[in-house]
Amino acid sequence: MALKLKIVTSSTRPGRIGPIVSNWVAAQAAAHGKFEVEILDLETFGLPLLDEPNHPAMQAYTQDHTKAFSAAVADADAFVFVTPEYNSFPPAAVVNALQALVLEWERKPAGVVSYGGISGGLRAAQELRMLLANMNIMPIKQVVPMPMVFGDITEEGALSPNEEVAKGTTGMLEELLVWAEALAPARA
Repeated sequence: MALKLKIVTSSTRPGRIGPIVSNWVAAQAAAHGKFEVEILDLETFGLPLLDEPNHPAMQAYTQDHTKAFSAAVADADAFVFVTPEYNSFPPAAVVNALQALVLEWERKPAGVVSYGGISGGLRAAQELRMLLANMNIMPIKQVVPMPMVFGDITEEGALSPNEEVAKGTTGMLEELLVWAEALAPARA
């Protein structure tokens, strides 16, 4: 049975390109052939700022949006967070989403694909990786940055990054596979 890889589209901002990047990552993961791939677009869950009356570790959710998000995250074996950089930080939407749950995230590896201007979102990726570790998610060391990403979007609205980005993504997926398999007994 294939491991379940959830690709988290972290931006909910109007005019975002996160879905374009997430679709490209999903296609790379599908071509890799070792994962069952699903995109979790945070915009579709409509998570408000921490509106549950109980601590998320209790998993006593009262809101339908939290219940749906919990179910979508819980069965994952690994994650790829696709994030832009907003003022040297990941979007508030992904920070909120991570903190809305606790147990559903634990003992699963995560990679980060970042995008932006000249830095390729690396500052946001580093901040996000620290939060992932504090959530008991195992961030792998490979980060795939996409600098000046707007130049890699075709007229058809698809992402066409350079060969090094594609190679980096393959390497990240290989490492995610190793860690998802290694951590499987801890998730059982």
